[in-house]
Amino acid sequence: MFIEDGAHVIGTTYKSRANGSISDMTTFSFHPVKTVTGGEGGAVLTNDETLYKKLLLYRAHGITREEAQMEHEADGAWYYEQVELGYNYRMTDIQAALLISQLDKLPLFKQRRKEIVAKYNEAFDRLPMLFVQREIPESDTTRHLYILRIVPERLTIDRKQFFEALAAENVCCNVHYIPTYYFPYYEKLGYKKGLCPNAEKLYEEMLSLPLYYAMTDADVESVIEAVTKIALYYEKK
Repeated sequence: MFIEDGAHVIGTTYKSRANGSISDMTTFSFHPVKTVTGGEGGAVLTNDETLYKKLLLYRAHGITREEAQMEHEADGAWYYEQVELGYNYRMTDIQAALLISQLDKLPLFKQRRKEIVAKYNEAFDRLPMLFVQREIPESDTTRHLYILRIVPERLTIDRKQFFEALAAENVCCNVHYIPTYYFPYYEKLGYKKGLCPNAEKLYEEMLSLPLYYAMTDADVESVIEAVTKIALYYEKK
């Protein structure tokens, strides 16, 4: 079975097929900063009826009112059974209404995000001290995040200092993400640094630039100017 984490890719297509239609199940996130939002929550998409019925159970404590899924005869119209150990994963009606209105705007959100990414790419491709994320030709990507990597060998500062310099220029960045096994819970389970050297190297070099539908062209240019200014000032000669 192929289960796809599509939390960041709503609006993206691969070989002309929309994410959500490629794997057996695809999960989506509607967190407030995602491309479309319901305030929180998420969804699972599947074309498999058996999986669909299991998902309905798991989202509602494993409870069903369908006679075909019950083991005992119903006492009356009120009767239901818990046939699996599920959870409370139900979305509220208010969240669903907000999400539906957001989905209608997805083409606009997608177009604007792609415009911003194109402007960033054009500007940062000129700077050898920065590494721009590439896309494969098979994918028409709607990015949730714009990840920029520094090239440490070409700079006199590290990622943390670059991050702080951007904050001083009034550019709010973030880092996505910290390796999971850096957290105390997983450390206590015995996971140690050095486990995934490529992921750790990436973590030390990357930061996320602002990317959202409401950004104006002036906002985008302000970010570009700040990144360029810092990269050139701290370029290793």
